[in-house]
Amino acid sequence: MTYFPVTVFHNPACGTSRNVVAMVEAAGYRPEVVEYLKAGWDADQLRALFAEAGLTPREALREKGSPAAELGLLEAGASDEAILAAMVEHPILVNRPIVRTPKGAALCRPSEAVYDLLERTPEGFVKEDGQAV
Repeated sequence: MTYFPVTVFHNPACGTSRNVVAMVEAAGYRPEVVEYLKAGWDADQLRALFAEAGLTPREALREKGSPAAELGLLEAGASDEAILAAMVEHPILVNRPIVRTPKGAALCRPSEAVYDLLERTPEGFVKEDGQAV
């Protein structure tokens, strides 16, 4: 079998992110799991990742459970550069999980969106909440 790299930018406190890691593993992959709250981001890394995923910084911005509103990032006038700078300073502002494979990158919300990035999928999978995929 050939090596098929899978990278999951992961927050272990997030159920969707935990489901994505488990789905990738259930499909037989050994993903590189990047806990971005610990590792952090730099602006160039985010620009490249968002470009690959077809996302703008605003589309990748996590509103719930983040300081986005307090930082004024939800305002119409907040620029992409301001959002990127805030994401570098506050990694929690990046929505998750983002997955990268040779097929591309995507924000995997809902978690089953990860299947579009894989060569194979598990026979069946049950999410943490009991929902079968």
